[in-house]
Amino acid sequence: MAESAERGRTGLGQGPGRLLVMLYGVFTVAAASRSIYQLIAQYDEAPLAYILSAVSAVVYAFITVSLVRGGEGARKAAMVCCGAELLGVLTVGTWTLVDPSAFPDQTVWSDYGMGYLFIPIFLPVTGLMWLRRSRREG
Repeated sequence: MAESAERGRTGLGQGPGRLLVMLYGVFTVAAASRSIYQLIAQYDEAPLAYILSAVSAVVYAFITVSLVRGGEGARKAAMVCCGAELLGVLTVGTWTLVDPSAFPDQTVWSDYGMGYLFIPIFLPVTGLMWLRRSRREG
């Protein structure tokens, strides 16, 4: 039983989950470093965009930690965060297309992540699929 619990605890970041951990880690660093600089040096230019980029960095970081930590509780938390991330990408992506003047500067999620090769729209979908699959295997 202890072996099964250990396997379930580490299973999220194994196999294809390693790629997710790596991508979420990279996006955490990219979004955090960009938003910190923008919040410090350019806040008055586009505060909403920069705050949303900072929020995306926090979401990415939480998902990264959850995937690394593993376990059922972490899997559930990561699912909620991936769902929130997907909702954020869809909302901000649509908002930037409908009212571009609302975002004088880009966010990570602007135009569905076009500035990041659309990875921000595919990442939560892939994450949700992996987390759902890992639940069935565990």
